[in-house]
Amino acid sequence: MACFIVPAAEAVIVTAVEKAVEKKELSLSGNSENTAESGHSIPLSRKLKWLKDMLVGGVVLLLFEHIWHGEVVPYFPFLTAMSNPSDAAEMFREMATAGVCMAVLVTVVWLIMCRVADVIASRQEGAADRGEA
Repeated sequence: MACFIVPAAEAVIVTAVEKAVEKKELSLSGNSENTAESGHSIPLSRKLKWLKDMLVGGVVLLLFEHIWHGEVVPYFPFLTAMSNPSDAAEMFREMATAGVCMAVLVTVVWLIMCRVADVIASRQEGAADRGEA
């Protein structure tokens, strides 16, 4: 019913953090030529953009699916479950279970993806330092 709201809220928070980190990285780039933090060649702001894009993509697909099934409507209260208190209780339960699980799963996949990207980037940097192509 409204499970897409939890990842959407996470996407909003990640966007705010991404902008703050990006601003910090830009201010640090004036002091040094390397904008990456903690020895990684991929900036944290780019990694946060990956997470935001994954979350927004999932939210858009879920929103489309909920509109298709008539659970989201273009008039108030927008969520059909909000018109009935017993349906609203089930909606909040679904948000707490399915919504949180989806947001956590996307975040875990993103963490794994970032780790793999760091390993690949460090291997490429090592090969470049040794003069390999």
